[in-house]
Amino acid sequence: MKQPTTSPDSNFIDDDLLRRFDVAGPRYTSYPTADRFSEMFGADSLRHSLAQRASGSQAAQPVSLYVHIPFCESICYYCACNKVITRHHERAAAYLDLLEIELGLVAEALGTAPEVSQLHLGGGSPTFLSDDELTRLMGALRQRFAFRDDAEISIEVDPRTVDATRLAHLRALGFNRLSFGIQDFDPQVQRAVHREQSLESVTALMTAARALGFRSINADLIYGLPQQSPESFATTVRQVAALRPDRIALYGYAHLPHRFKPQRRIDDTTLPAAESKLRMLSGAISGFLSEGYCYIGMDHFALPNDPLAVAKQAGRLHRNFQGYSTQPDRDLIALGVSAIARVGAHYAQNLKTLDAYEAALRAGRLPVERGLTLDRDDLIRQAAIMSVMCQGRLDIPAFEQLHQLNFDQYFASEQPRLRQLEADGLISLSSKTLEVTPLGWYFVRAVAMVFDRYLRRPPVIAPSSDERVEPVRFSRIL
Repeated sequence: MKQPTTSPDSNFIDDDLLRRFDVAGPRYTSYPTADRFSEMFGADSLRHSLAQRASGSQAAQPVSLYVHIPFCESICYYCACNKVITRHHERAAAYLDLLEIELGLVAEALGTAPEVSQLHLGGGSPTFLSDDELTRLMGALRQRFAFRDDAEISIEVDPRTVDATRLAHLRALGFNRLSFGIQDFDPQVQRAVHREQSLESVTALMTAARALGFRSINADLIYGLPQQSPESFATTVRQVAALRPDRIALYGYAHLPHRFKPQRRIDDTTLPAAESKLRMLSGAISGFLSEGYCYIGMDHFALPNDPLAVAKQAGRLHRNFQGYSTQPDRDLIALGVSAIARVGAHYAQNLKTLDAYEAALRAGRLPVERGLTLDRDDLIRQAAIMSVMCQGRLDIPAFEQLHQLNFDQYFASEQPRLRQLEADGLISLSSKTLEVTPLGWYFVRAVAMVFDRYLRRPPVIAPSSDERVEPVRFSRIL
């Protein structure tokens, strides 16, 4: 699909449309979303799925790895990650001990060391670890897994915790992708969320990273934060575009103070209204497009020659717990407290507190708290949702052939809502295709939600506090 090169001006979006779609909804980094996981899926279930992988056709396929490092030195008020705030860096060594135990249990279940095509270190702040501790972690991972020469090896970086020397060490360890958490450059916004870092410091780090030969640099931004306005955020957009990161991730802030204690420090009266948030999104899309970026989807932009933009144009885009990805639908081995794995048709989430995580590992058990085995309907709906989220279109005849079904019959109950989305101008629908319109990209989560049967039912359990887990009521889709 050729992506739209322009975006509609939010001033021309009907007020009624804005009100009707100012609702909560999943970000669909997975389907089903993690609030549907059950404690009936435990350590034995994950061990069985890993053993199945080792003996099946997937054994020859590479895997993706995710490692969760929960520690941060200071709290950012907007944060919804599973984190531990501490200045006691000695806690990191004890945590690495636990990760090595978990690595051993996973390796035992797999039997042989699979190839790794992608590694991501997230958190928290992975750069909380010292250089020696990062060396230790990478050594342990390379001992248990066979990294491909062309593997994507990325790490989330808090710009306040690194300098050019630390970046050089990351490069020497094999990291070739960096993701800088910027959020906003406006000093007033930074003070309101307790995360202050200057444009000059981030500029220096990006310059150093390019000189060191990092393959890709990502910048994370958040709109809808306290004290933000469409005008102030437009300034941040221009500043970030001038830095020319290869990729930009743009997230809407989800204010859920009843669930995330740090957010209670934010004054609700300083939060922008839904219409202002839409103007921020509209302005950011228009701003980045005018600076030569391609709009990948609801929360990602990339320069035209970046592999993410190339994959979008070629119809090879995918979505996982880190957002949009160029990687095929790999099995994801996830390590660390609260981390979520996907192995075949199974999801598994680790225990969410350090004490429980440690107790399981010390007892010789995989530290699984809950998970899910997908049934046929889950897989069908997952395919539809990911096609909408990644490609903005669904090829109906190909979909019918792949899943051996009649689209109109299988999704008979969804037809009225699809027709309403068409009447609203968010999709175009025919017997051959369902396609998201340029206007529809503002509401792409709402389009995907049509196919989510779980939204019609109460959740199985209360959700985790990890940002990669969709909360029960989810974030606002605008």
